[in-house]
Amino acid sequence: MSGVLDGKIAVISGIGRGIGRVAAMQFAAAGAHVCGGDLDAGAAADTAAEVSAAGFGTVTTGRVDVTDESSVAEWVQACADTHGRIDVLYNNAGAVRFGSLAEQPFPDWRFTLAAELDSVFLVSKAAWPHLVASRGVIINVGSVVGLAGSVLVGRVAHTASKGGVIALTRQLAAEGARHGIRANVISPGLIETEGTRESLLRSDSPMSRGRTAVPLGRLGTAADVADAAVFLASDKASYINGANLVIDGGWSAVLPTPVSE
Repeated sequence: MSGVLDGKIAVISGIGRGIGRVAAMQFAAAGAHVCGGDLDAGAAADTAAEVSAAGFGTVTTGRVDVTDESSVAEWVQACADTHGRIDVLYNNAGAVRFGSLAEQPFPDWRFTLAAELDSVFLVSKAAWPHLVASRGVIINVGSVVGLAGSVLVGRVAHTASKGGVIALTRQLAAEGARHGIRANVISPGLIETEGTRESLLRSDSPMSRGRTAVPLGRLGTAADVADAAVFLASDKASYINGANLVIDGGWSAVLPTPVSE
């Protein structure tokens, strides 16, 4: 999709690793100027170096804690000051602590909701005036876990937060429409990244055999998700608003229902 984002300013959180790192590369390859942030500023800088080495332009980076209002406000304003405007916001960053209702400590519940749901609210709120000015686009990251429960993995906070992201995105679509803002959510299924290889895809995890339940017969990749985000950010998706784009190889379309991300 080379050129579909030519000249657009895209703010992307969590570019230090995984899907966020690939998204920075894909958005830049599509012609966008990327302003990325990550809690690990060094990892974000490494991503910027990779994008530059690939010949896709310059990615500006900064450290941001997406659960801290002041940190978010400073980062978003720095992006706007550096580039003059914000056209696309991709709320990619997040973190999760797994646990069942009976077992999950309240601090782990609050950590997960802060990292996965509060973060979307905080960054979207900080970017809102800039998106109003540009008639911009918001892309949030939900999950198939926000659509169904799991009998294999205890993930009560993760399910609640991702369900919340899906609902929040629809509200942002409603509130943003009169300003020309489009807001959509991407809901990945089981995606192979550094993070999932260290957790859900470990050999001792009940989800390690998840690929056998996917009709397409493979796990998703970071590029599968990032490519969808590029599409939703582009003018080719100009009439798509308030949608939940499920990227799971057909997992949620068949029985049994999806049990985890």
